Amino acid sequence: MTTGLTRQFPGGVGLDSLSIDVAPGEVLALLGPNGAGKTTTVRLLNGVLAPDAGSATVLGLDPVTAGDELRARTGVLTEHAGLDDRLTARENLRYAAMVRNLRGPAIESRIEELLHRFGMTERADRLVRGASTGQRKRLGLARALLHDPDVLFLDEPTSGLDPTATRDVVELIGSLASEHGRTIVLATHFLGEAGRLADRMAVLDRGSLIAFGRPDDLAAELWDGMECDLDLGGSPSAAAIDAANAVSGVRDTTPHARGITIRVSTPDVVAGVVRSLVAHQVDVHAAVPRPPTLEDVYFEIEARRALETPTTTPPPTGPPAPPPMRKRVRT
Repeated sequence: MTTGLTRQFPGGVGLDSLSIDVAPGEVLALLGPNGAGKTTTVRLLNGVLAPDAGSATVLGLDPVTAGDELRARTGVLTEHAGLDDRLTARENLRYAAMVRNLRGPAIESRIEELLHRFGMTERADRLVRGASTGQRKRLGLARALLHDPDVLFLDEPTSGLDPTATRDVVELIGSLASEHGRTIVLATHFLGEAGRLADRMAVLDRGSLIAFGRPDDLAAELWDGMECDLDLGGSPSAAAIDAANAVSGVRDTTPHARGITIRVSTPDVVAGVVRSLVAHQVDVHAAVPRPPTLEDVYFEIEARRALETPTTTPPPTGPPAPPPMRKRVRT
């Protein structure tokens, strides 16, 4: 939990009055572009940085006064992993164990288990210098889990990876959350991995929290209505479009090659549209709701943030321009 957590740097504010909570066993995504304050948040929550104002507790501990005790119970994967290229994969894990004062047969068994789990057994005795970025990420994740932490902080865990390696790392992270009930704080600017892994997301921009909650809840707050694709088996007739538009609660209709996309005020309006079309002898093959995606939510938040941000541009002298239209791209 954080309350008004703030950290300033010579170049500006790194984090401005952050207040969030994280439930045990939850995956929280810190989402935002580079420079948003994600890494600063991770460092503050681990006691690596001290705040200028506000407070935080992690596992009931204050990172400022109980940093060593806290870090014994947390694991961190940084963006660049920080492995020693002069050591082998196994030696990197042994060195990390030694730093944490972990010794004996039990830790040796743990090292072998993690090397196998993260697909590094064949590379275990080869220098890390020749490892790929994906292999480095997997080894860094194994190192972060060496002491079986209660909370795992992942800072840009898929940065620099190709699509295949990204998929592998995201699947590994997902298994850690689902199998062990471990709390995970994921700092990322990739919407795909946040959407696949996170229970809730905190959207940061220039050090400020601009949205916090479950993606579905944020969508309900931000999105006006819902879209639904109606498959009519082909291009709609003018009569079909008129029948859809005649139903109360229909905000908009957009014809396409297979039918109509409707925008409705509430989900129950869709049934009325289907009944109206059938009454006008229009076959409806399927009605597929299109709730807003994480990308829709994120870009809506960013668009609203941009509109709220004051600028130094002098105000126009003519009539006000209409608000900008957001282009939505479907896949």
